[in-house]
Amino acid sequence: MVNAKGTTGINFILLGLFNHTQIHLFLFAMVLMIFITSLMGNTLMIILIHVDPQLHMPMYFLLSQLSFMDMSLVSTIVPKMAANYLMDTRSISPTGCGVQIFLLLTLGGSEFFLLTAMSYDRYVAICHPLRYPILMSQKLCLLVTSGSWLLGGIDGLMQAGATLSFPYCHSREINHFFCEAPSLVCLACADTTIFEFFMYVCCILMLFIPLSLILASYSLILAAVLRMQSAGVQKKAFKTCSSHLVVVGLFYGTIMFIYMRPKSNGSEDHDKVVSAFYTIFTPILNPLIYSVRNKEVKGALRRWLEK
Repeated sequence: MVNAKGTTGINFILLGLFNHTQIHLFLFAMVLMIFITSLMGNTLMIILIHVDPQLHMPMYFLLSQLSFMDMSLVSTIVPKMAANYLMDTRSISPTGCGVQIFLLLTLGGSEFFLLTAMSYDRYVAICHPLRYPILMSQKLCLLVTSGSWLLGGIDGLMQAGATLSFPYCHSREINHFFCEAPSLVCLACADTTIFEFFMYVCCILMLFIPLSLILASYSLILAAVLRMQSAGVQKKAFKTCSSHLVVVGLFYGTIMFIYMRPKSNGSEDHDKVVSAFYTIFTPILNPLIYSVRNKEVKGALRRWLEK
């Protein structure tokens, strides 16, 4: 039984994403394959950027940070989910739940700001190429990266701490495959109205401010590209920016669907599928998008394999 004082020492139950049926076993195997491929793809991206001197530029440094965030994000979710499924156990401790919430919000928030920094990098490279070494210096690159991690960490710490401060004296079953703040707050036996409002405001700030800056950057890029005389230069600029916009669209679209949609819309099962998309499937798409559509990365991979 769970006492009214809280959840200290009392485990939560994750209902999970899969049942022990043949079709779900196949889907689980697919998730494991995607997880392994994601780790390999993002690790390879980080190695290439580190060892190839031609990729020692702010754009690729930011891309290596994105790969590291994606690796960490998928590693926060899949190992615990796989362990629960294979051992036929669904429990997770309050500490483990808090760590998952903290890491997810930290990594998600950091990625919001990092994608904003990447859009600024593309804006400077295309609109102010002669001033690029000054406007996107190594010092500034390190500063915006550190700021992304710091802001994401603050958001994760505040929301994880507030979520676990509520008493949970009724159902301990979380209808999800990982600990997510909105799913956990629904189980609290206390008035969570103020916290839910605070969480909604945080989502607006963490989502719409970076997204507005990204859209502003690409609006300026589009205007500059359309003024270019060379069709080849236009094509290269569009190709580089389209890769980033695909990543932004996938990441922001799925998270806004989960966090900014009214509660009455949709079902929890649909929410779990969408959550699986941005926590499991998106991390494997980023290295594929950037490597397949980027000549410099493909060239670095070829040179690395030749060695």
